[in-house]
Amino acid sequence: MSTSVLYDAPGPKARRMSRISSIVGLLLIAAFVAWLVMTLAAPRISANGAAQPGMFDSSRWDILNDLALWRGVADGVVATLRMAAVGAVLAIVIGVLFSFGRTALSAYIRVPTTIVLEFFRGMPVLLMMLFILLVFSSGAYAAGVLALGIYNGAIIGEVLRAGIASLPRGQRESGLALGFTPLRTRFLIEFPQAFRQMLPIIIAQLVVLLKDTSLAYVIGYPELLRKVVNQMSNFYGNRYFFTLFFLALVIYLAINLTLSWIARVVARRTASGYTRKGGPKRGGPTTPLTTIGAPVVLQADGGEARQL
Repeated sequence: MSTSVLYDAPGPKARRMSRISSIVGLLLIAAFVAWLVMTLAAPRISANGAAQPGMFDSSRWDILNDLALWRGVADGVVATLRMAAVGAVLAIVIGVLFSFGRTALSAYIRVPTTIVLEFFRGMPVLLMMLFILLVFSSGAYAAGVLALGIYNGAIIGEVLRAGIASLPRGQRESGLALGFTPLRTRFLIEFPQAFRQMLPIIIAQLVVLLKDTSLAYVIGYPELLRKVVNQMSNFYGNRYFFTLFFLALVIYLAINLTLSWIARVVARRTASGYTRKGGPKRGGPTTPLTTIGAPVVLQADGGEARQL
């Protein structure tokens, strides 16, 4: 008899079909990878009939020994991180403001904020960059930072609003019972909990922001993609285009995978089963901040929470 309350345990036929499907899928993936490697490694014939070596030929990778290449790559990485860092700070600030305006009690604040937020969420980032660059005659860096900050700030604002809405009503009622104003209750009690709860999602959105810095390629900002694939390929020649493209791909993957790993660590450490020291509590389950049916009052003087 199955011990699961959601579905029955698969029988012999279902397990056999699952194994066959897994093997077939792995074989198809292996065949695709082999075909891709063979295609890239095969010599190519140019338009004038001259034979060009394959993409994995050593003559296409000798530029990796050139220090000038790595200086250019470093400039591109610094420019990308510079735009992403300032855009991330701006996005978080705008997101906090949007979350407070979106959850305001007054309709005169909530409705206009909702309209502006939905407008920015629906506008493509590249179009926003071009609009800021052409209308306000700002530089490429300012246009990229503002567009990334506004667009991702609108998304982060909705994430924080959802986090506030997911909190038990006892949190708000406890703050009001202590004599806090609704705004102070939201700022001191609800918002810190919502921000910590939604922090992994916010970090994941910042990963998207970092990848969207490549859109600044169009407006002429020398970020990593433009610096490596465009400028460096023009300097070294189209013979090394694949090498430079692969180099930019590896750098983007390294940065984004690092941020994704940080998001997973934060998600584990913000789970209810972890203590402040970062490890699972031994000797029994942890006590969550909120208990169903029993609201928690957070002391205004920074003391420990007490349960009503």
